[in-house]
Amino acid sequence: MFEPSVVFSFILATLYGAAFHLVSGGDARRLALFLLAAWLGFGLGHVFGEIVNITFMDIGPLHMLTATVGAWLALVVARLLTRQPTSRTPHVR
Repeated sequence: MFEPSVVFSFILATLYGAAFHLVSGGDARRLALFLLAAWLGFGLGHVFGEIVNITFMDIGPLHMLTATVGAWLALVVARLLTRQPTSRTPHVR
C-alpha cells in the first residue's frame, strides 16, 4: 500500500501536467511529456526541499512549495525544448 502523501503527490503532479497541457495545447505525445516532466520535477523539487530543509508550506512529509516550483520549472523547460520553430517568411515589397 502506498502512503497517502505519495498518492497525493502523484495526483497533484498529474493535475499540474494536465493543466499545463490544457493551456499550451498539443497532441497526446505532448501530454505524456508534460505528465512525465511534472512527475519528475515534483519529485526533484521535493528532494531539494528535503536536502535544503525548507519547511514552508509542508503538508505532512511533503515539501509542497519546493515540489510545486520544481514541477512548474520542469514543465516550462519541457515546453521550451519542444516548441515548434516559427518560420518567418521575408516580407517582399
